[in-house]
Amino acid sequence: MMKLLRRHKNWLMIVIAILAIPFVFYFVQRPDYGAMRSDRFAHMYDRDVSMLEAQQIGRLLTLAQAIGMSDFVRTLTAGAGMNQNQVAVQFIINLLVLRHEAERLGLRPSASEIADVVRKLPAFQSESGFDINKFTDFVRNGLAPMGLGEEHIEQLVRDEICVNEIKRLLAAGITVSKGELDENFRRGYDKFYVSVIRFRPTDFQDGITVNDEDVQKYYDAHKAELKTDEKRKVQFVRLGLTEEQTKLTGKERIEVLQKLSDRATDLTQALLEKGADFKQAAEKFQLPVHETGEFTAAAPDPQLKSNPQLGAAAFKLSAQEPNSDPIQVADGFYILHLTGANEARPLTLEEAKPKIVEAIKKARSRELMSTKGAEVVNQLREATKSGQLLEAAIQKAGAKPEKLPPFSLIEEEKTKPDGNEPKKESADLAAIKEAVAFLNAGEISDFSPSGESGFIAVLEKREPFADANAGEKKAAFEKRILDNKQRIVLYEWLRERQQAAGLQSSKG
Repeated sequence: MMKLLRRHKNWLMIVIAILAIPFVFYFVQRPDYGAMRSDRFAHMYDRDVSMLEAQQIGRLLTLAQAIGMSDFVRTLTAGAGMNQNQVAVQFIINLLVLRHEAERLGLRPSASEIADVVRKLPAFQSESGFDINKFTDFVRNGLAPMGLGEEHIEQLVRDEICVNEIKRLLAAGITVSKGELDENFRRGYDKFYVSVIRFRPTDFQDGITVNDEDVQKYYDAHKAELKTDEKRKVQFVRLGLTEEQTKLTGKERIEVLQKLSDRATDLTQALLEKGADFKQAAEKFQLPVHETGEFTAAAPDPQLKSNPQLGAAAFKLSAQEPNSDPIQVADGFYILHLTGANEARPLTLEEAKPKIVEAIKKARSRELMSTKGAEVVNQLREATKSGQLLEAAIQKAGAKPEKLPPFSLIEEEKTKPDGNEPKKESADLAAIKEAVAFLNAGEISDFSPSGESGFIAVLEKREPFADANAGEKKAAFEKRILDNKQRIVLYEWLRERQQAAGLQSSKG
């Protein structure tokens, strides 16, 4: 565990900005169609975790997000990225691990502890604090349609108390020394004055030639990757809210969506019957059938474009399983039926040649850009060593520096003058901050790639932080560093306990 801590020399650069996961929350209970095709979600603790059990735990993720347990969700989904499927899988596995370990450690929160946390949940607050009416309304109208009850809120709160207690136990001995705090606080809040010299691959493309031998070598080495785009063609039905129904909110909207869900369920079950015909089944339910043209994953049919999950679902269909499960969107459900599949095939040399030429030119221009960037860095550093003025050295190198507005490595959120949206940073500012974080005034960074381009950063000066509220900020900063150290140790512990559980996830 401490080995992990030693790997991170600079805690300032890993102050984690964990974002809340956007997760659409509709109180509509739907069957687990995936379970009809595979009943094994994972294998751990010498037993199989069924799809049904995983689905039930997945509902708890949705519930946790709805009642405002954002920190708990972030903890159990760390490292899953923004993909909702990965988020759900990570949550399910980590919750199973957490419950097993809490039982092993003998952690049993009392009823009063659980009640205290429930009363503080964001979903149940009003201006005067805990609102019993909000809680009662949520239990009656929110939980029941999901097949959950009040006890599931208590289960989640019990889990949160347990994970916090485990985090506290793991954090024993983790400290922030005064020297570490002072150094990182200064580095984080000092004002940096920086110029950057930018490099773009397009500046190096002139003169790059690609001959037939280059094309042939590339083709031979990448033949397996050079394929046509896979295409799909589908029919679909939509069970959606009417224009009038889209104005509904709360319980009324939920009830209408539930009816649509039930109808979609009935149609899906009809399609599971042997010899079922999609058009005929749709006609029985008085649903018009729409048809797309051929489309690729990168360019979905216009009829499916407004909901990205529809195009993705189309590429999961096959001749053996041509009908999709009901796909929920904001105002209803879709069911897709595969009518045509143009699978990817290998490109011939002539077909692939334009792509190959473009790929080779891009690769060579990036190589030239990196080489030139490293040369300029060496020129500037040698010039400054010999006493030459940096501005003159930059001019001699033929570079064009761009002065950035002064910044701190840790920026507090600022709003626009009109008080609206927060001011946005440039796309590569995070990379620039990392490049100059440990430079002294007058020093030059290495060449740093950033996306398709790259840059060299020059730290002109660093202005010490001066603020009347420095003491308060420093205390908050210390808490952040300590919390991040504790979080990382907890994440590592969860990974270790997954391995100890003998985790084997099912593919797909």
